[in-house]
Amino acid sequence: MRDETKCLHSGYTPENGGPGVMPIYQSTTFRFNSTDEIAAVFDDPTKAHIYSRFTNPTVDCVEKKIADLEHGAAAMCTTSGQAASLLSVLNLANSGDRILSTSAIYGGTVNLFAVTLKKFGIEVDFVDPDAAENDIQSMIKPNTKAIFGETLSNPSLQVLDIEKFADIAHKNGIPLIADNTFATPILCKPIDFGADVVIHSTTKYLDGHALQVGGVIVDSGKFNYNSEKFKDFCTPDESYHGVIYTKDYSNCPYIIKARMQLMRDIGCYPSGMSGFLLNIGIETLALRMERYCQNGLKLAQFFESSDKIEYVSYPNLKSNKYYSLAKKYLPKGTSGVMSITLKGGRQKAIEFMDKLKLASKEVHVADIRTCVLHPASATHRQLTDEQLVNCGINPAMVRVSAGLENIDDIIEDFRQALN
Repeated sequence: MRDETKCLHSGYTPENGGPGVMPIYQSTTFRFNSTDEIAAVFDDPTKAHIYSRFTNPTVDCVEKKIADLEHGAAAMCTTSGQAASLLSVLNLANSGDRILSTSAIYGGTVNLFAVTLKKFGIEVDFVDPDAAENDIQSMIKPNTKAIFGETLSNPSLQVLDIEKFADIAHKNGIPLIADNTFATPILCKPIDFGADVVIHSTTKYLDGHALQVGGVIVDSGKFNYNSEKFKDFCTPDESYHGVIYTKDYSNCPYIIKARMQLMRDIGCYPSGMSGFLLNIGIETLALRMERYCQNGLKLAQFFESSDKIEYVSYPNLKSNKYYSLAKKYLPKGTSGVMSITLKGGRQKAIEFMDKLKLASKEVHVADIRTCVLHPASATHRQLTDEQLVNCGINPAMVRVSAGLENIDDIIEDFRQALN
């Protein structure tokens, strides 16, 4: 099936006489006929659902759909994109290990990596995504367990050279984790370019309607974890009946380990209702992404023509430094998100935002409604000026997320605010 069809039909197939729409299993528990049947599921959680702290039938259908769209082997949903980022790293790194991340990532993830992971004994090194291969290689240490990057960075809209980072990761025997939130599997499938793990904040385009917070981790099923670097994968897990993930679940050891260890213990799993709402969003994802890209390009071109705008960061503009990479990795478009830098500094950016009437001023992005945010005073407020620069953020930068309104109305609102 093509993506448009997968969005509607993948993950859930109605039984004869069953509901045509994926049902909501709003239950914490699932009943069995015997003690032995319960024991069997504890031995192998893929046999059935047992407790909604780590699996739920409704969420399971959505996980299958997302994995299919991403060309992955399996997926696991989480209660937020931050939870997906955290678990994707904790599944690979232990205390004393390191992760290499590109510097152009979401401010909350910078704080998660630079501050919170240190409390777990995990150090994160940051590298410019545009750095040369030799410079990136020099950042990798013997205890580096993964490379992390965003397909389209939030909010600087830099395009990750996925193949470059995948090649470097694989030469060092480690996986590449790609955050594909802004691109979605409709615009880019990082696994096809060598990524081993893909994550999303499903709160954004996948949901699309600002209804519920969520995240997801997708396992490509292609990375070989049978190595000294990843003993937790290829030696018995004594906390779970001596399971050897690379042996007992060879098709998707990464996601099974994440579920049986981390989700079992941490329990950041979404409810059946959250899975149901997420699925409704995904059903129109392909259609929405087409319109987001159309509106985004027209709005970016309008900003580029304004004498009040110093710079527009939108990879699908021919003048953008990432245009060629965008055409390689995101040939259908680069979403509706862009960042603009106003002439006059931080205060001018704030004044401009306060004049908007249609566009919402909110801490959100990738919604059906046009919204704006000033990263330096909001999502990236906790970062130092140096960290802001490293993330590609100017104090006068405004992140703009073009919605699905008529593009003429969107442009008119921004025109009157600029005037």
